[in-house]
Amino acid sequence: MEIRKESVLHQIQQAKLGKQSAFKFLLDHYWNEVFGFQLKRVNNEYEAEDISIETFAKAFDKIESFNETYTFSTWLVAISKNIQIDKSRKKNALLYAHVTDTSEEHLQKIVDHAPSPEDKLIGEQNLAELLRFIKQLKTPYQEVINLRYFNEMSYKEISEALDEPLNNIKVRLLRARKLLAEIITEKRKN
Repeated sequence: MEIRKESVLHQIQQAKLGKQSAFKFLLDHYWNEVFGFQLKRVNNEYEAEDISIETFAKAFDKIESFNETYTFSTWLVAISKNIQIDKSRKKNALLYAHVTDTSEEHLQKIVDHAPSPEDKLIGEQNLAELLRFIKQLKTPYQEVINLRYFNEMSYKEISEALDEPLNNIKVRLLRARKLLAEIITEKRKN
């Protein structure tokens, strides 16, 4: 489905105001493009997924700096490319640094106020069935779903427990909920 430029600009403006639904819209509509770009570059599904998650986390953190006269997808791909280059340099130099510049202001940006449609769909499942669906997700997604919904941990607590940047956790959880909702919807059709 083609999205009109005005619709994308509206969602970007909403994201700049901190609206979670706008972040979700942007993630949903641009995930495949960023992931596909990275998959071609690194030829590794897990690495491409990690870089894509970092891309959206960084983009959402810096959304205020996006110049709306440019194309959003080009901006995302440029961020993604730079992240991949940085990772390659670190890997080649055998250096690993886990750095983030998360500010208190950003901690409030992607707030989980009300249950999303995915949350409602997930909540309607019985526990045994839900656990079977969760096991179909990749391990990093299973992990954040379990910590968030079964251990009732906050984003910050999950970030600390997994020793990962808060932005990465927020994006991974958004993506995990979307994938889980797709699995549930598919099973209901069958």
